[in-house]
Amino acid sequence: MLSERNFARQIDLTSLQLFVAVCELGSIGRAAEREFIAASAISKRLSDLESALGTTLLHRHARGVRLTPAGEGLLHHARTVLFGLEKMQIELAEYADGVRGHVRVHASISAIVQFLPEDLGAFARQHPQIKIDLEEHLSPEVLRAVKEGATDLGLCNGAMGTVGLQSLPYRRDSLALVVPRGHPLASGGPVPFEATLPFDHVGLHANSSIHLATHQAATQAGTTVRVRIRVTGLDAMCRMIANGLGVGVMPERAFQLLSTGDALQAVPLTDPWAQRQLVLVARDFSSLPASARLLVDHLSAADVRQAA
Repeated sequence: MLSERNFARQIDLTSLQLFVAVCELGSIGRAAEREFIAASAISKRLSDLESALGTTLLHRHARGVRLTPAGEGLLHHARTVLFGLEKMQIELAEYADGVRGHVRVHASISAIVQFLPEDLGAFARQHPQIKIDLEEHLSPEVLRAVKEGATDLGLCNGAMGTVGLQSLPYRRDSLALVVPRGHPLASGGPVPFEATLPFDHVGLHANSSIHLATHQAATQAGTTVRVRIRVTGLDAMCRMIANGLGVGVMPERAFQLLSTGDALQAVPLTDPWAQRQLVLVARDFSSLPASARLLVDHLSAADVRQAA
């Protein structure tokens, strides 16, 4: 077996990049075209990788290639290495330009709409030389990106589970039912989600945490949610509800921020799952760059400020 030092000497970055390209395109020929290199040269590098690892990474066939279990493992690690190199290049370039740090953040739509504009704005005013790249994703995708090293920090619904990751409380929110004024559920005070099931719903993406929670609640009630139309954003949900296409569930504070006029009303939900904890997640908070740790400290303090 190769020692760690000899293994590192035999694995070069170009071979890893070409291996990832072949995996993404499913063909050595297509990867050769994209990377402007001869297919025979890629094939030789892949063979050298397999020799260094002592195992087969790809099964070649007439239509392309198929990953072996070892190949799937290498693909995961190769992407992590290449992500790290890209991050290093970006951060060092920004130091040369006078920026003292760069933090990548993936967050759920609930966190972005309700809290992050003010929280990140305050942080940016305190640390103007730290750059923040923010991307919106569904909570399961946020967790996956953190696990794969595609982002430094994630913000998502803590009920989704954070196995294998570290987490800190960020903010709490409450889900509410949004209905048109004059709707039968609009005047009776807080309602259980089960009371909404006879009505058409405007739903969110099928992998969103709100969709998963509402459909689980419906299953426990022995029925299903009557989704009439599905949207990808909370503002679109409000417009659909205002035009008579159903009722919908969203964070109450998001409704307060997005709602205009008096065509809609938010009705609190009494179900325990409607009270949510949003969390910060990372693979290891202590190993983050200093700029990211500053952001973690700032955002985790928001939970204390909200409770005060």
